[in-house]
Amino acid sequence: MSRFGNLVNRYRDRVVGSTTDLFAHAPYPLANTLSYEGDPGLCGPHSVTWSVIGDAAAFVGGVRALLIQAAHPEVVAGVSDHSTYRWDPLGRLSRTSAYVTATSFGAMPEVESAVALVRRAHRPVRGESHRGRRYAAGAPALAAWVHNALTDSFLQAYRVYGPRRLSHDEADRFVAEQTAIGSLLGADPMPTTAAGLAKWITDHPDVFHSPGLVDAVGFIRKPPLPWHVRIAYRLLFMAAVATIPTRIRRVLGLRKIPGSVAVGRLTVGTLRWALGSSPSWHVSLVRVGAPVPKGMFRQSLPDAERIDRSGALRATNR
Repeated sequence: MSRFGNLVNRYRDRVVGSTTDLFAHAPYPLANTLSYEGDPGLCGPHSVTWSVIGDAAAFVGGVRALLIQAAHPEVVAGVSDHSTYRWDPLGRLSRTSAYVTATSFGAMPEVESAVALVRRAHRPVRGESHRGRRYAAGAPALAAWVHNALTDSFLQAYRVYGPRRLSHDEADRFVAEQTAIGSLLGADPMPTTAAGLAKWITDHPDVFHSPGLVDAVGFIRKPPLPWHVRIAYRLLFMAAVATIPTRIRRVLGLRKIPGSVAVGRLTVGTLRWALGSSPSWHVSLVRVGAPVPKGMFRQSLPDAERIDRSGALRATNR
């Protein structure tokens, strides 16, 4: 291989290592997924969910979801009063990622385990927001805001930064697939079409400015990340903000920077080139015995050699 080729591969490997390290602060939820041979889970290999969540555009979707969730005063009060994100940001990030990975790609026992873990974590999350309204994380309406913001954000991020255009039917299928996940958490209401979901988010009457919003948005804007990933994160943040509806963006106190969509497409494209599609998608295809498309997955399968003593997924280089 040429010197240039070696440099390119070294750069790719650094991106893989840096990205994987961010999500290695919680047990990998699919560590034993091959034990459930043939189990498609909630979604399966023919779902839209696997291709949407398995793409690099999901990084933008994750940031967008956190921002939109902060626009609900009672939801963000629960986060502010009970979350560990300030002193354990990467742990919180890893646990959220593990939940999305398990519910999207996992076999049914892994889905059920992830949902049960979230339900247990939500039980003590109760209190009162700055405007005097009581909140409980497990309440159907608050669970719906969190779940629907996540669904809409992954979908919108893929539509703007994904590798191909989704049809209206595929977008509606993705939303319908996600309602199966939300129902396990008791979320209600859950719109069943992409257009209905986007309108529900944009026009939601509870969206409002709050003290918790200020703290959360400030943290999401500049989280304490390792220095070598801060620039890339900043670009992903800009890309996420550019897709947020104007009304909610104003409540959040954010503005769309000119050219941020173009920069976001370049950034996501670079991540897609370096990382390939999600290794969790790859191992799930193997679990159900579905064909594995050539050239789509760059990272090694997350087998036993990639699981460290804490149960977290470690990076490997090819």
